[in-house]
Amino acid sequence: MISDILQSQRTLFKSGRTLSFSFRKKMLTDLQMAIVKWLPEMQEAIWEDFHKSAEEFFLTEVSVVLEELKLHRSSLEKWSRTRCLPVDLKLFPAFAKEVKEPLGSVLIIAPWNYPFQLLINPLIGAISSGCTSVLKTSPRAPRISSVLKNMIEDTFTSDYIAVFEGHRDVNETLLKERWDAIFYTGSPATARTVMQYAARNLTPVILELGGKSPCIVTKGADIEVAARRIAWGKSVNAGQTCVAPDYLMIQKGLLYSFVSAYRKALDGFYPEGVENSPHYCRMVTSEAFERVSSYISDGTVLLGGNVNPDERYIEPTIISNVSSDSPVMQSEIFGPVLPVIEFDTMEEVKDFILKREKPLALYFFGNRSDSRILDGVVSSGGMAINDVVMHVASSKFPFGGVGNSGMGRYHGKESFLCFSHRKTVLLTPKSIEIKLRYAPYRFFRIFKHMLS
Repeated sequence: MISDILQSQRTLFKSGRTLSFSFRKKMLTDLQMAIVKWLPEMQEAIWEDFHKSAEEFFLTEVSVVLEELKLHRSSLEKWSRTRCLPVDLKLFPAFAKEVKEPLGSVLIIAPWNYPFQLLINPLIGAISSGCTSVLKTSPRAPRISSVLKNMIEDTFTSDYIAVFEGHRDVNETLLKERWDAIFYTGSPATARTVMQYAARNLTPVILELGGKSPCIVTKGADIEVAARRIAWGKSVNAGQTCVAPDYLMIQKGLLYSFVSAYRKALDGFYPEGVENSPHYCRMVTSEAFERVSSYISDGTVLLGGNVNPDERYIEPTIISNVSSDSPVMQSEIFGPVLPVIEFDTMEEVKDFILKREKPLALYFFGNRSDSRILDGVVSSGGMAINDVVMHVASSKFPFGGVGNSGMGRYHGKESFLCFSHRKTVLLTPKSIEIKLRYAPYRFFRIFKHMLS
């Protein structure tokens, strides 16, 4: 079945139907109308999967996608425009241009943590570039996965966009096919498998991964502001966010005032109590609950620590006295547990981060002058100063990882480009022939002088 659908998509793509601006804009419009139509069902499904409120779902997923759709529809013709290229003297009398062409039939594999946004956002880039697409949802969020499948099948024909559900066996079957590009969002471990399959056909990949994103708070920070923003970034989606602050490095002397401000911020977010709030999510599965809750014992609890396995609930928690080789510091937490490490100087911070894989995000709170020691030395997918997470919220900002946290970028124009091939076309007139390039190379000294 998968092979048949891929073949039908290749046939559609080769027909050239997906290339016209009118077709692409209509497909983007149809997608937007489908989102509006299916939004009530998606809100119900996301609540069942995550205990995620309609407000948080709209702010963190739906609004991001709608903004992306608006930008692509208004910018598509500009992004697609042929660009003239400068031509060297040795190519006279030719001229050159760069044209954008879609890669073809692409595979998009989405994760479970933001199951709507991280499936549909890449799809928008595939549509605007003129590709056909096969989408793979995550089985860890089964209810929203089912709604998304129904929405896509209600809106598009399978020879243009198709959706598959299932577990790793479905992923493996999909990856065995030959694609023109693979867009994968998930863990670095699975990304290595994706790359192995892609290497068989030299298929280009865009990998949006994760990692342990550090958050640094120095004496130049406004502690109330820093604690509020970090508490929000660590509690939204119950910390199940690839760019959530993963661990906190805080300058000595600030810890207890930070913990107090963090508690105050949480009280403001959830006045009825965190567990009773309709705006606080749950761990996606019992397995995720067991893994994240086990991290609490890796340090001294300074705040939170309460759990409820029946509801997969973990209270926002801060732990200190954490060993750098403890489980909580070895892999991405993907939950509301925040380990804290105290430091004296920014040199210590730099050395600590450089010993680890390059993170997807890096956050700094304090005076800009104190963060300059990290510039050009500490690499990360993105960085925010005096804020967290918000650098991924705009369609106008490119987003992507580096090293172990990913490769390739998307959002806005970058989404269009990551599914496009930028082809150079050289046009040489027939009427003028420059014979200097041909053997026996007469006037070689003159030609050499011109090129040197």
